[in-house]
Parts: sequence; C-alpha cells; structure tokens
Amino acid sequence: MNRKAVLKKIRKREKEWDIVVIGGGSTGLGCAVDAASRGYKTLLLEQIDFAKGTSSRSTKLVHGGVRYLQQGDVSLVFEALQERGLMFKNAPQLVTNQSFVIPTYDFWGGPFYTVGLKFYDLMAGKLGLGPSKHISLEEAIEAIPTVEKEGLRGGVIYQDGQFDDSRMAISLAQTCADYGGTVLNYCKVTSLLKDGELVNGVVAIDQETGEEFKIKTKVVINATGVFADEVIQMDESGKPYMITPSQGIHLVLDKTFLPGKYAIMVPHTSDGRVMFAVPWHNHAVIGTTDTLLDNHSLEPVALEPEVDFVLKTAGQYLVKNPTRKDVLSVFAGLRPLAKPEDENKATREISRGHKIIISVSGLITIIGGKWTTYRKMAQDTIDKAALLGGFPERECITKHLPIHGFRLDIDPYNDSMSHYGLDKEDILAIGEEEEGMSGYISEKLNILKSQIVWAVRKEMARTVEDVLARRTRALFLDARESIRIAPETAVIMAKELNRAEEWIERQIEDFKKVAKNYYFED
Repeated sequence: MNRKAVLKKIRKREKEWDIVVIGGGSTGLGCAVDAASRGYKTLLLEQIDFAKGTSSRSTKLVHGGVRYLQQGDVSLVFEALQERGLMFKNAPQLVTNQSFVIPTYDFWGGPFYTVGLKFYDLMAGKLGLGPSKHISLEEAIEAIPTVEKEGLRGGVIYQDGQFDDSRMAISLAQTCADYGGTVLNYCKVTSLLKDGELVNGVVAIDQETGEEFKIKTKVVINATGVFADEVIQMDESGKPYMITPSQGIHLVLDKTFLPGKYAIMVPHTSDGRVMFAVPWHNHAVIGTTDTLLDNHSLEPVALEPEVDFVLKTAGQYLVKNPTRKDVLSVFAGLRPLAKPEDENKATREISRGHKIIISVSGLITIIGGKWTTYRKMAQDTIDKAALLGGFPERECITKHLPIHGFRLDIDPYNDSMSHYGLDKEDILAIGEEEEGMSGYISEKLNILKSQIVWAVRKEMARTVEDVLARRTRALFLDARESIRIAPETAVIMAKELNRAEEWIERQIEDFKKVAKNYYFED
C-alpha cells in the first residue's frame, strides 16, 4: 500500500468507481474487501487512519457473546459464532483460540454456566473452537492462580477467540489492495455529489496537502461507525440521528495480574454487564464498561467513574487489587449502537446486531454490529450495493477468503511477530540488510526498528501515532514506554518519508498530546 501511488491513481482515473466506501474501520474495510474480491472497482476513504476509532479499541475478542445468549439474542449469537469460526480459518495468524474460565462462588454457578455454555458449543457446530467443561476448585486455581480464592468453588472453562484488532484492520486493507481495491487514509469526505436527488459521488480532501478530489461513483457506502450521522446529514440535513454512542474502557496491567494463558470472564458485574481479564501481548487487558454518551470524539477519554468501576470489579476477582499505579495504559472506545425504538433502554440491552439503511438518494449506511461479524455485515451491505448499482451479479467469496499474510505455522504465544504472518520474514530482512535497522526500538514491548520501516513502506503509516498505536500496539500496552520511543520512531519515519527536523519535533509533540490520555499522572 503506497499512498503516493494511490493518490496518483485517483487523480488519473476518468471512469467512475463502482463503489466508494467512507470509513476505514472494521465495517468499511470489510465492505471494501468484499467488493474488491467480487471484482467491483472499489475505493475506500478514511479521514484519519485505518482503525483510528472504535476498531482499535475493542476487548480484543472474537466471540459469539455469552452475554447476548443470557439476553436471549440467540440469532446474533449464532451468527457471531459462525463468523468467529470463519475468522479463525481465514486469518489464523491474527485470530487465536483463547480459553476462558468463569470462576464460580455459588453452589449453583457451576451447573448453571456449564449448561448454558454447552448450548453455546452446540450453536457453534463444526466451527467450534473446543468444548466447555466444569472444573474443580483445584483445577480453577491451577488455570488462574491469581484469582480470588476466598469462597471459590470451582469454575467453567469455555473457548472463544482472541485477536489484535488494529492489526486485523491493516491486514484487511492489504487484502483489499491484493484484490485490486484502492484504500487511502488521511482523506476526508466533506460532502456528497448528486445528480438531481441521487448520490453519484463524493468530495474528499487530502488531509496532508489540502488537495480536493471530486470522485464519481455508482454507489456510496457510509461505514463511519459513530460518525455515521454526520455523513447522513450531508445527504439529508435535519434527519433524525440513528446512532447511540456507548463508551467502553479498558485498563492494561502487567502480566503478573494474569500470568497464565487463561482469561477470566465475570458473568455478572454490579451494573449487569460482563467483565473480562484477558492475556494479550504479554500483558493483561481488563474491561469493559457501557456508558451512554451524548457526543462522540476521535479521541474518547476514560471517565473517572469508569476507571473506578473496572478497578473495583477486578479487585473483587483477583488476589492482588489493581490500583491506578498499576495501570500501564487506559483506552476508551465508542460503540456505534443502532438507536433503539425504546430510548429508555440501557445501552447494555441494545442489540449488537447490524442495520442497513438505504436513503431516498441511494446512500447506503451500515450501522451497529461488532468486530466478530464484520464479514457478514460487509456481505449484506455489498449484496445491496450490487442491486442498487445494477452491477453484474457476483457471489460473495469472503467466507473462504484468506486474509493478507495467511499462515498456519505460527506460535502466537512465543512469537511477538506472528500476526504479520507471511510478511514476517520480509520485516526481519530489513533489520538484517539495512544499516542501523537491526535490533529493538523497545525490547520491553518486543518491537523491532524494522517494524517501523515496514509500517511506513507497506502499511501506509503517516504519523508516529499510526505506528505506535495501530501498526504496533505500544501506546495501548504501555503509554509511558511509547512516549519514550516516540523520538526514535519519528527519526526513522522521517528518513522514510523524507521529512525535515521540524516534522520530527511536531510529531513528537503531537504524539505526547494523544498519549497523555492513556496513562494516569503520578
């Protein structure tokens, strides 16, 4: 993915595109992959960076949703379990099996959750990741030695999936490009073009240069998540809002809080949600919350009550109570929930199902959903786009489409670069062959200098934040360490991008401003 080449391609194109996708998160990228793999001329435009918003701030789970089963949303769980299995098959370098333990402290807990999870297993069918089972007190302590042992009776083990969300997003962008699609970050759609009442294009601005493009297309897809209403207003000013933004936060701790390979799932917190403690990149991710917000931001910030709630709940189930001093990083994300008919509904009760709206002008908007179901959301959306655009009928092939870097012979538990898949050797070669690029930029986080170079050359990284937040996960794993390595990252990037000293200084300062919301002051 070469940004300079992409811009040249857009400038030179005289024919209209088949599909323009607005939004470079999981939904938009999924749509772009589906459309490109069907042979439709596809362009995706992202106003900042791929997965800048919600899609890099998840709980890092590919799951059916045990909680949704409790709520009776059986159809969503069934769909998500099927999609979980497909993600596992199509991107084994990115999606791994994660064993969860539900610790039980009541005599009825073991039988109750065992029965429920057997139903969960049954719904997964042939795409299941392994059977659930009840375990004894001794087995529970062996699996999760840091769990609170007072009153513990045993537990239930079940299987779900885990992944690196922003790495998955980058791989989807690469997959789209592999199939002839075109993706571009830092290009903001500012308005829609119309022929009479019908949408037939977009106006977009290159955020780096200010260059404006008027891009003609047969179909426009609005896949902008929590920003979907802003694009809808471009089409029809004054239209009622369709998104209910809900914030979820996560705290990242060192692995001593969760030293093994097992994750913990707390099935019922004081606010009626579930809580996860998940091992991820040699750290522990704890979350989440479900806070209704009146507005949305590109950089949402964890609220004090949310932090207190996660720390308190984690402390109830861990021997060692985590405090603010233990938090290496805190991140917040916004769920783009489809607004329910009953506005008094709590956000945790709103379905995570997706909804596709086609306006009178022909603008297609996809809202709701979750990472796990991104592929099915895209399939449904492109099916409608093909009908609307009058395209040749072509079958969706993404059920069995390997994601860029597909590789089976990986060891995600012992190889910090396994998520690169087949690209790994090329990244290591940069370190071996190019002067000054050998070794780590952060040994603490297992990040190589060559990964920085690769991010710029092959993954369209344009800023220090792009690299340290989404190409590597430094900011999400240890905010202070990411600040420490920001200057060297900027220097390496400047050489690749042919930038001056002024750019380096500005990048370092910009990154520090973003990073300050990811850690607590001493």
